[in-house]
Amino acid sequence: MNLLDRFLNRTHFDDYDDFSRNIKVTVPDNFNFAYDVVDEYARLCPDKRALVWANDKGEEKILTFGELKTLSDKAVNILLKNKLKKGDFVMTMLNRRYEYWILAVACHKLGVVIVPATHLLTPKDIAYRCNQAKVKLLFITKETDVLEHVYYALPSCSTLQKVYCTEEAEGYFNLGRELEESPSVLPDISRPALNDLMLVYFTSGTTGMPKMVAHNFAYPVGHIMTAAYWQTVADDGLHFTMAETGWAKCSWGKIYGQWIAGSAVFVYDFNGRFTPTDILPLISKYKITTFCAPPTIYRFLVKEDLSKFDFSSLTHCSTAGEALNAEIYNQFKEATGLSIYEGFGQTESTVILATFKYLNPVSGSLGKPSPIYRVEIIDDDENPLGPMQEGEIAILKYPDQFGLVCSYYGDEERTRSLIEDKYYHTGDLAYKDNDGWFWFVGRKDDIIKSSGYRIGPFEVESALHEHPSVLECAITAAPDPLRGQIVKATIVLAPGYTPSDALIKELQDHVKKATAPYKYPRIIEFVKELPKTVSGKIRRVEIRQNDKNRQ
Repeated sequence: MNLLDRFLNRTHFDDYDDFSRNIKVTVPDNFNFAYDVVDEYARLCPDKRALVWANDKGEEKILTFGELKTLSDKAVNILLKNKLKKGDFVMTMLNRRYEYWILAVACHKLGVVIVPATHLLTPKDIAYRCNQAKVKLLFITKETDVLEHVYYALPSCSTLQKVYCTEEAEGYFNLGRELEESPSVLPDISRPALNDLMLVYFTSGTTGMPKMVAHNFAYPVGHIMTAAYWQTVADDGLHFTMAETGWAKCSWGKIYGQWIAGSAVFVYDFNGRFTPTDILPLISKYKITTFCAPPTIYRFLVKEDLSKFDFSSLTHCSTAGEALNAEIYNQFKEATGLSIYEGFGQTESTVILATFKYLNPVSGSLGKPSPIYRVEIIDDDENPLGPMQEGEIAILKYPDQFGLVCSYYGDEERTRSLIEDKYYHTGDLAYKDNDGWFWFVGRKDDIIKSSGYRIGPFEVESALHEHPSVLECAITAAPDPLRGQIVKATIVLAPGYTPSDALIKELQDHVKKATAPYKYPRIIEFVKELPKTVSGKIRRVEIRQNDKNRQ
C-alpha cells in the first residue's frame, strides 16, 4: 500500500496534458512527514520495507517502518535528554550511514531543524556551518577524515554542545550505544506547525559563500512529483538514488517522495572514489526497480562494458543535477535499452521541469513543467518570453506555494526579496520550443559573450562529449583583447588518449561540424581533473578566475 491518495485527487492520468491540468495536491494543515507517513506506515503495515542499506564491506541492514518508528522515538529521547526543543538546530555528517534516516525522522517529530552536511567538509567548512546555523548537536561517521576535521573545527564552533559518532570513537559520544539504551516510549510533545522550519541545506557554493536554504514541513509533499511522477517509483519497489545524505539530492531521491509513494530506498555506503563497477552488480543483487544518478555517473557508466551486467529488474532511470548531454543518453540507451528521464530543479525546490512518466524522452531536453509550479521563461525585466526565445527559468509564485524555499535563513534581505518578488529566479537560462519542451542553455553567470555572439556552454560541452576522447569537460569564457571573450574548453581525457596539438585540432573541427562554427573552443586545456564543489558540481567560476589570474 502507499499513501498517495491522501494527498492527491487522482493518482493516474491519461497523458501529460491530463496530468498537468487536472492533478490537485493537498497539503494537510498540520502535516508532519514523521507522524503522517513514517508512523502511519508503522501503524498500518509495520513490516513494510523502508530502507535497504549495504556497504562496501558486505554488511547489510533492512529497516521496516515499524522499526523506524521505534528507533526514531528513541532518537527523540536522545534529543530531549540534551535539552533540545523545537527550533534548535542539529547538523549531520553521516555520509550514507542508515542513522541519518533515524535522526531525520526524530528531528521532524520534535521540530528540531536538521542541517544535512557532506562528510567531505574541511574544518573551516564545519565551523562556518555550525556557527551560521547555531548548531547545538553534531552527528558524524567514524571515517578518519571526518573525525580529524571535526576535531580541528571544534574550538571554533561557538554553540556546539556535543558531538555524537555512529560508533565508538575516542572523544565523542556513541550514538549507536545511546540508541540501544534510550527509551522507546515517546513523551508528550507538541507537533510542529506546517510553516515551522524543518530542514536547512547549505548550497554548494559554486559562485560564493554557501547560502542557507530553509524548507518548512510542507516541503516533503512537493516531492510526490519528484518520486511518483518523474522517478516513477513503485509501491513496494526499491529506489536507488546515487547521493550521500549531505545534499538536497538525498531529499529528492532517498526519503520523502519515495516513502509517500510506498517505495523503499536503497543505500550503498562506500568510502573513497566512485567506481562504476561497484554499483552495477547491486542492481541485480537487490532487484532495484528505479534508479537516479547525476549525469556525471552516467558519463562514467557508459565507458564500461554494460553488456556484462543484468538490468532486468530496472523499470526506470532518471537524472538531474546538471543537464544531460544527448550523446550520453544515446550511448546508455543503446547499451541497456533503458531511456534516461531528465529532471531539473534546485536545492530550493522539488523537481521543476522533467520528462514525467506520461512523456517520451526527447534527448537533450529538460522536459516540461511540474504541475505544482507555474514555470515561465522571462527576460531581464521579468517579461514572459515566447517559444524559441532564450531567457531565465522562473517560477511565478502563488499563495500557499509549497515545495519551494520558504526563506534564506539568516539573510533577511534575500528572504524579503524571496517573499516579495513576483517570481522565484533560478539563475538558469533556457528556451521553450513550440511543443512546450524546455532546453537548457547554461547558468546565467556562465554565458559567453564573444564578438557580439551569446554562447551557452552546454551546447559546446554536448558537442565535445560526442568525441570518444572526452571523459569530462567544462566550457568557460576566457578573456580576449579583440573579441572580449572567447570559448575555452577544459578537458579530462578518457583512458587511452594523450594530449597533443593534433587532438586539439581534431576536437575543434569536431565542434565546428556539430554546432555553429563560431562556437568552437579557441583554447583547449587538458587537465587531470576539473575543479568541483564538494557536491561534485563543476566550478566554472574557478576556471575563469584562474585564467584571469594567469593573464
